[in-house]
Amino acid sequence: MSNAVSFSVGGMTCAACAARIEKILNRLEGVEATVNLASEKVQLQLDASAPPLNTIIDAIRKAGFTVEQQSLTLSLTGMTCSACATRIEKILNRLPATQATVNFATEQALIHFVPGVATPENFVAAIEKAGYGSFPFQEEKPESLRAQREEAWLKERNHFLLTAAFSIPFFVQMITMFFSHIGMMPGWLQLVLATPVQFFCAGRFYRQAWNALRGGAANMDVLVVLGTSIAYFFSLAVVLLKLDLPLYFETSVSIITLISLGKLMEMRARRQTGAGLESLLQLQPQIAHIESNGGISDRPVADVFIGDIFIVRPGETVPVDGIVLEGASDVNEAMLTGESVPVLKQKTDQVFGGTMNANGMLRVKTTGVGTNTALAHIVKMVEQAQGSKASVQRLADKVSGIFVPAIIVIAAITFLIGWGITGNITWSLISTVSVLVIACPCSLGLATPTAIMVGTGLGARAGILFRNADALEQAQKLTTLIVDKTGTLTQGKPTVSDVISAAGVRQEDLLSVASALEAGSEHPLARAIVEYADSKGIKAPLAKSVNAIPGMGVIGQVDGFSAYLGSQNFLKKNGFIENDTLISNLEEEGKTVVGVGKGEQFLGFIALSDHLRPDAVSTVKALKKAGITVVMLTGDNERTARVVAQQAGIENYMAAVLPEGKADAVKKFHASGHCVGMLGDGINDAPALAAADVSFAIGTGADIARDTADIVLMRNNLAGVLDALSLSQATLAKVRQNLFFAFVYNTLGVPLAAFGLLNPIIAGAAMAMSSVSVVTNALLLNHWKPPSSYK
Repeated sequence: MSNAVSFSVGGMTCAACAARIEKILNRLEGVEATVNLASEKVQLQLDASAPPLNTIIDAIRKAGFTVEQQSLTLSLTGMTCSACATRIEKILNRLPATQATVNFATEQALIHFVPGVATPENFVAAIEKAGYGSFPFQEEKPESLRAQREEAWLKERNHFLLTAAFSIPFFVQMITMFFSHIGMMPGWLQLVLATPVQFFCAGRFYRQAWNALRGGAANMDVLVVLGTSIAYFFSLAVVLLKLDLPLYFETSVSIITLISLGKLMEMRARRQTGAGLESLLQLQPQIAHIESNGGISDRPVADVFIGDIFIVRPGETVPVDGIVLEGASDVNEAMLTGESVPVLKQKTDQVFGGTMNANGMLRVKTTGVGTNTALAHIVKMVEQAQGSKASVQRLADKVSGIFVPAIIVIAAITFLIGWGITGNITWSLISTVSVLVIACPCSLGLATPTAIMVGTGLGARAGILFRNADALEQAQKLTTLIVDKTGTLTQGKPTVSDVISAAGVRQEDLLSVASALEAGSEHPLARAIVEYADSKGIKAPLAKSVNAIPGMGVIGQVDGFSAYLGSQNFLKKNGFIENDTLISNLEEEGKTVVGVGKGEQFLGFIALSDHLRPDAVSTVKALKKAGITVVMLTGDNERTARVVAQQAGIENYMAAVLPEGKADAVKKFHASGHCVGMLGDGINDAPALAAADVSFAIGTGADIARDTADIVLMRNNLAGVLDALSLSQATLAKVRQNLFFAFVYNTLGVPLAAFGLLNPIIAGAAMAMSSVSVVTNALLLNHWKPPSSYK
């Protein structure tokens, strides 16, 4: 019997590529492959001897081609501990062409899969077969999120109150028995009170335990059900058979009540971890003032479209992203950048949904709505970071995955050995129940994700966007930070300081050619030249066939002649002789000098100066004090690079570095054993950002830099690096504390229970409170403040 599979492959540029893929796949046993270049599809016929699909896909990728993937986020129900999350993750990853990460704290599964090989229906079916529930994750409005949390809170509270109502007589009995033997309830009354607690109030534990066992795994509910059932049915037998043995109904009832209380407290604490994300969602108003039919009408933000023109009045919040058409006003962008100082917005400036207009009226044209706004992008990044998994969590996942089965074995050994040594079945039974109850691994599963959720939420409010949990973890390991010069270390707003034309050449002609060549470039130096020429009233001709050579210069056709603009070496390479002495003098002043030539005539020089950012020196000093080596990279020449590095207090710098050279520099430091960070803002920084262990992008930089970087600094300053490192250190400290508490709790608790030194009721209370303490400790991270706020 054969199985047909089809999926898309990228990277094929010719028929030879398709033939190569066919050849590679057809070498595999049991595989018959056909590749269609036009549709970029691979058709497979697989028989029983064929290797797993993951192996086939890996073979395609190793050959240098890509296999199209899609992502899906599922909300999960029925998880009660980290063992559940580990179980679901293993089940999903066993499916062909699927890579899944399950986060216990957020109750979500992030799944990457190959369309045509795996489908969402496969994932839902696999999860349900394992005894859990799932549904597609949907972004909710803040009020909807609050309503859902409030509903879940009330349901959990009512469940606890019902449980407590049946349990109060047992707690009263335990208190009175502590002082005397008076007050013991009759056995039949204990049975009547304990039965609804055991099978109604704790019914969810039985259902979830059964679902877990049916799916081939054991979780926390299995431990709770085993422990309480042993105590209940032992007492039931004593009552029905009228045996002269102690009753332990209060043990099972107390454990269930205390676990329910722990769940209630845990829910209350965990809902606070999402407060940071909800506060972001609340920033966008619900109504926009739209120009229509010669007037202004209020329209729901959901009904605003790109191209619509809206009005923002003083004191109002900007509803969506747009470009200012008329008006001027200060706008508070703290929600985006964490910077409290308002920014002046006037014609052609961009405004963002969720920012607060201060004192003027703005007329704005819509450029981004829905999920395409800056606010939505931030929220999405925070959600992804909160749902991702840090490498520090892998140990906890591995431990929790085998923890429950191991505890069941330990409990069985405790009972058998205890009974064999003491001959006291009651003592052995109680010790077994204590082992089962105290061993819940919930705190282990919550230790890392809760701290990550709080940390990433804090970062968003401080203008620091972590793309994933690994970025948050890696930042605190940084030993070397490589910094781009132009636009990163400097303000990125160079200005023309000197225009020196060659003999017999007018400055207007020099600036005209330079402006023509740079008109289509977004490079800061190019913009400075164009703006300077515009300010002089110079109209540049249209340049044709413009070709930018990264790190060198620009070549194009101006007025029918070949024209050149670039560095000294670039001009010399193209046959122009420059005044080396003059260039040296300008570069010694820290200026960047470009030469311009047209045809065979050298037209002259343009010198530009770019000042350091105001916080550059203090940030570099703070980084060095923290033991981090700072290295400056620039495509500029040696003399200019040396001057800027000296001004910033940087001893290590590399000049005349091409974009690909920046990535090579990152790899070189990494190979030397350094944990390397890269801080940049431009298109030419993207390769280095991708190569770094952890990369930072200035939020006002190029889109590709922001999309490539692990951490985006929304504030337009360097001090955000210090904030990111501080937050990373604070978050990882909480993670380590939580893991320490969780491991120590189980390491000490289980042996004490096994030796009969821990009462089951106390074990139940300790187990419930361990999860609460871990979440509460993570919430203490909210006291963190950005170091830059103290400057």
